[in-house]
Amino acid sequence: MTQRAFPPLSLAWAIWALGALFYLTGFFQRVAPAVMTEELMRDFHISAAGLGNLSAFYFYSYVAMQIPTGIAADLLGPRRLLSAGALVAALGTALFAVASDILWANLGRFLIGGSVAVAFVGLLRLANNWFPARLFAMVTGMALFVGIVGAVSAGPPLRLLMNHFDWRLLMLGAAAFSLALSLAIWFLVRDNPREKGYADRISSAETSGQTPREIITGLAEVFKNRNVVLLFIIPGGIVGCVLTFSGLWGVPYLSTHQSLSTAEASGLTSLLLVAWALGGPFLGWLSDRLGKRKPLYLLGCTICLAGWCLLLFVPDLPLSLLVGLLVLTGFSSGCMIVSFAFAKESLPPRLAGTVAGVVNMGVMLGPMLLQPGVGLILDWKWKGNMQHGVKIYGLEAYQAGFSLMLAWALLSLTLLLLTRETHCRQQA
Repeated sequence: MTQRAFPPLSLAWAIWALGALFYLTGFFQRVAPAVMTEELMRDFHISAAGLGNLSAFYFYSYVAMQIPTGIAADLLGPRRLLSAGALVAALGTALFAVASDILWANLGRFLIGGSVAVAFVGLLRLANNWFPARLFAMVTGMALFVGIVGAVSAGPPLRLLMNHFDWRLLMLGAAAFSLALSLAIWFLVRDNPREKGYADRISSAETSGQTPREIITGLAEVFKNRNVVLLFIIPGGIVGCVLTFSGLWGVPYLSTHQSLSTAEASGLTSLLLVAWALGGPFLGWLSDRLGKRKPLYLLGCTICLAGWCLLLFVPDLPLSLLVGLLVLTGFSSGCMIVSFAFAKESLPPRLAGTVAGVVNMGVMLGPMLLQPGVGLILDWKWKGNMQHGVKIYGLEAYQAGFSLMLAWALLSLTLLLLTRETHCRQQA
């Protein structure tokens, strides 16, 4: 009997790419409110706290779906998960686009967040099934890169389109794209190489579905692992800083206190995201190459914390220095991508989907809590200034709100010291 060959990497990348496109749309939806702040506050008659809450509705459902998504990825496989997620994302985006008041807008964002929540975990499952284990951290970093492309497209490009088209029409276009993507994933993506006539990268026992009892036992096993518990909290501080700044409050802050136009400010926040996108795959690859997870993660987290301190609390930075710090801070923030390989290696392969969901839940806790938290402090510190019907917040208010970001980043660095190195090898 002829032994079947492993799938070519070109096919693995093609399968993975369709899932990655869905992840791209999720990042686009995550960041889009940052360039719509005035329009959303005006159309829905909301303050900073209301805007923060509207943006965070995406994260409420996203975070809540992570553990169920991880379990579903192990039970159902990534193809069904990603196709259904893209379909619900299309419905949620359409609802957000036609919402007549803030309640319907919140519901639309809630549906979007819950549906795109399956994207990253499904993508990690595809990477686990289709690629050699030695490429896992690098492929995970490439996922972040693709996601950031979606986030950047929600920056200056979206802002330029909004100069010519209403934001509601643009969101309807995004809904149509998600619908088309749902159909493409259903017809073209397969869970495992054997479904395409190739040999599986990992054993069928590790990719087959589990019973509900095995799922519950596995979930308990995940939360008993010290590394996973720590890595549930750590990346939220890094991602929370990036997405709270670039995804909502960075544009109004830079416009108000760095004398930049909205387009220029969105360009700088997009630059932060581009640097993050480049840092993810590079630092994931470097971690694989060094054969260690912890030292590189510690270095990146330290640079992140120092960068944010300078960016947010040193006034009147020259533009060149501001740009340089945003690039350095964004690039070093890519270290958070190591979390997924770090946690996966700490548990048996059969729990790959579940542990990915747990870690990704922790990742999104950061922006979920920080975006509305910063908004609440901004309203608390507001001095009564208004412009074109929108509240204007002072430097003191922004610095008080951004201090929440720094507190979590410091906690992340402290907890990272308590993790145990895996040396890039499966520990169980």
